[in-house]
Amino acid sequence: MEKNINPFPTIGYETKKYFCNRENEVATLRRNMENGINTTLISTRRIGKSALIYRLFEDLEVNRFACVYVDIYACTCLKDFTEALALAIFTKFPEKRTIGKRFFDFLKGLHPVISYDALNGQPEIRFEFSQTKEYEHTLRSLLVFLDSQQVEVVLALDEFQQIADFPEKNVEALLRTVIQTLKNSRFIFSGSKKHLMLEMFNTANRPFFSSTQTVGLSEIPTDKYATFIHEKFAERNRTIDDDAVDFILSWTLSHTFYTQTICRRTFAEGKRRVDIQLVKHICDEQLNLQQTTFMQYRNLLSPVQWQLLLAVAKEGLVTEPQSQAFLRKYKIGAASSAKKALQALIDKEMVCTIEMPNKTAYRVYNVFLMRWMERMF
Repeated sequence: MEKNINPFPTIGYETKKYFCNRENEVATLRRNMENGINTTLISTRRIGKSALIYRLFEDLEVNRFACVYVDIYACTCLKDFTEALALAIFTKFPEKRTIGKRFFDFLKGLHPVISYDALNGQPEIRFEFSQTKEYEHTLRSLLVFLDSQQVEVVLALDEFQQIADFPEKNVEALLRTVIQTLKNSRFIFSGSKKHLMLEMFNTANRPFFSSTQTVGLSEIPTDKYATFIHEKFAERNRTIDDDAVDFILSWTLSHTFYTQTICRRTFAEGKRRVDIQLVKHICDEQLNLQQTTFMQYRNLLSPVQWQLLLAVAKEGLVTEPQSQAFLRKYKIGAASSAKKALQALIDKEMVCTIEMPNKTAYRVYNVFLMRWMERMF
């Protein structure tokens, strides 16, 4: 019997039944993996990168690919990365399976410390080597082991830009050198910091230069998302008014996480018919829940950074953040100060860049924060 779950997940991935659109992106990634084309996947955070990868895996595993996902966002060094990869493989292939038994035997030869979390029972793997070279050897061995199995492998490394900040400065070169020797493995390098990802894969003196095809991930088209929302309500014998759906998609900018959050909370109300007034109430409640957090940002930012963030929030989208008209309107000060403040906000992931024809635009990264600032100031 199917679980009676809310059809708008905000964390993780359920099944393709609860996955909206992305047919073109799935088709592109699948074609690349089936033809041995390593791919760089770039998007802002929380727009559905990870879910897209798992959606792809669902198709590929039907065709007997072995798919491994590794999130390295929390990794700060080569040791963390090596352990994260080992744990992902260990978790993916249980010991009772053929590959799992081979991997367990292989892993024992690397002398790991394997333990299990007392609360959730999840495995943990640590290597206690004294020299960096030993971690390099282990990382190489893990990749070669995967490639040596009688199956085609897809390895997705999420938030891949993190390796650029590792204290070991040769990790990019090490990975590139190993990957060039592999025959049965395809890679997806995904990341949310666009400028760092583009530098890694498009700068001539970087190891991964021109080694992948780049795929950008943007918002789901509003017509596709609207159809999806109506369908999910209808499947549970409920309705949601057209203007309510239009308001959700406009208010959230069709950004996946924020749209899913409002839809999830709206669906959880259990109403047989949802109108725009209920949706607006849910949106207000969402901002109220986060108000304490949002108010702290003012203490964490310099006065210029806060004023610039507020200005971008009120404008919605800014294409000339250093123009005299913009600076005067919001009393930000000198253009040089605004430039430094803007870069600081980008680095802090408070503001994101939006590429437009012949120009770059800027908006507040967190849509809920933007809506709260619009409401409060």
